Amino acid sequence: AHTDTFENFFSTGVIDPTKVMRVALENAASVAGMLLTTECALADIKEEVPPMPMGGGAPGMGMM
Repeated sequence: AHTDTFENFFSTGVIDPTKVMRVALENAASVAGMLLTTECALADIKEEVPPMPMGGGAPGMGMM
């Protein structure tokens, strides 16, 4: 990845190329799962908002 070239792992000195590929695959699966989870978490749920109730009546005139 540093030189942007494809090479044989054994000739470049990678001791365990199987582990490198396994870890790369695990990381790719982890990122894919994160993207799917994030996409679901960002879904908007519209809430039903009840209409405003009518205003209350005027209080009694009391001592008039």
